[in-house]
Amino acid sequence: MTSFDDVLQEAGPFGRCQRRIFLLFCLVSVPWAGVYVGIVFQGFTPDHRCAEPAAAALAARCGWSPEDGRRLPAPVLNGTGEPRPDGCRRYDRDWNRTGLTCDPRELEPEPGTPTAACGHGWEYDYEGRRSFVTEFDLVCSNSWLVDLYQATLNVGFLVGSIATGYLADRFGRKVSFLLSNVLNGLMGILVAVAPNYATLLVFRTFFGFGVKGGWVVGYVLITEIVGVEYRRTVGVLYQMFFSVGILLLPLLAYFITDWRWLQVAITAPYILFLSYYWFIPESPRWLLSQNQKSKAVAITEAMAKENHMTLSKNIETLADDNADSTSASFMDLIRTPRMRKHTFILSFNWFTSAVVYQGLIMRLGILGGNVYIDFLISGLRIGRRLPFAAANIVAGISCFATAFIPDGMFWFKTVVACIGRLGITMAFEMVVFVNTELYPTFVRNLGVSVCSTLCDVGGIVAPFLLYRLAVIWLELPLIIFGSLAFLAGGLVLLLPETRGVPLPDTIEDIEFPEKWVPADLTRRHLVLLRPPDHSWT
Repeated sequence: MTSFDDVLQEAGPFGRCQRRIFLLFCLVSVPWAGVYVGIVFQGFTPDHRCAEPAAAALAARCGWSPEDGRRLPAPVLNGTGEPRPDGCRRYDRDWNRTGLTCDPRELEPEPGTPTAACGHGWEYDYEGRRSFVTEFDLVCSNSWLVDLYQATLNVGFLVGSIATGYLADRFGRKVSFLLSNVLNGLMGILVAVAPNYATLLVFRTFFGFGVKGGWVVGYVLITEIVGVEYRRTVGVLYQMFFSVGILLLPLLAYFITDWRWLQVAITAPYILFLSYYWFIPESPRWLLSQNQKSKAVAITEAMAKENHMTLSKNIETLADDNADSTSASFMDLIRTPRMRKHTFILSFNWFTSAVVYQGLIMRLGILGGNVYIDFLISGLRIGRRLPFAAANIVAGISCFATAFIPDGMFWFKTVVACIGRLGITMAFEMVVFVNTELYPTFVRNLGVSVCSTLCDVGGIVAPFLLYRLAVIWLELPLIIFGSLAFLAGGLVLLLPETRGVPLPDTIEDIEFPEKWVPADLTRRHLVLLRPPDHSWT
């Protein structure tokens, strides 16, 4: 029987048809960057202080300088850096009583003057930028609610990736992708018009439900329609467009200063992606795994025609029973020894990549400085198994080093931190395409989705880990990030090499690769893997 990879070589492993589909799907990665890390701008927390209407009225009547107007009502913090007014406490004084002088020197608070929590809201130095933090007053005792904005998104990612992964393996890649974008468009707009923070979090959860699943489905589909020698290229480039989105996001946020309109701009592309109904096919490889040979042949012939290639009669002997079953199950991912090991190691790497990546990006929001420039710098970037492990280890070393470099060596600390972000970004990219190469066709989308749920768990943990631990010591989260990255890098070395190896179609292909991997690749593919000592069944 002829394998689909053999027929794909005749149809063109990366011809005009695949390039067109690939470019369309690459666009899906661009707005996902805005969804994933848009909190840096949408949830920006500016300098703030307690609002004191009576004190402000006195300052205006007496002609005080802005410095005096800010200093007199609030205690001064003398921690690191220059002194600044406390943003969460105020002097407990009656600014409406008669006999108050206009001389600010006579109104200087005495030592021991009692303080109280803000009673009239806050004033923000946002310089025209409106975030949901300033709109809903999510500062001081309410600051922990900001963490929920990212956490609820990742809850949606977690549930949505599993659900969409199952639907993609059960009903097809194309229909799952389109349905996810219907949900994305609707929920994204509802986030933009949410009347209060509670409804905002609900809509944000459903928004995440569709975004992650649709992105993974697109990735799986393009890797299934290109030749084995192009899988790595399309995988890396597909994710590089996420970095394009990272680079465009600060520019977009610079001109769109209201967080609601920025949300609309991030959502709009998902509505346009519904037009893909007319431009993308179903995955022939998936159709074969569902014993739908005639549809798979028709799509493959159309691809060959667009690529100006001619298929031989080998397509008539195309195998249509190359899956263990037509229904994917979670148990398929852990039933056999190597599948179980792959699932554990890949899941842990997804978790680590999410925690470290999101943590390092969101850390920009608590460092001060120009958030647009810092974010732009963080987005610039310059075999499989060894690079994968090395990327994690480099990220770990950089996190440890950044934690102990003095703040006075600002640019050196920035460079080392960027190397850390470079390393974890490379690891993030590689875990995705390695994940697709270590699962058989009939369970591939579910396998990627299930493993990537640990990415979503990491995304839920990251904001709490960053913001709460940074209160203890600003660099403490970096120590945690570095430790996780080191462990992830070590575990990657236990995976087999997949470069140049055809995509597996059955669980037996995973458990006994020596039976189907070409002889010249078998030794490299089996590195660090001993043959199982019991049957995979």
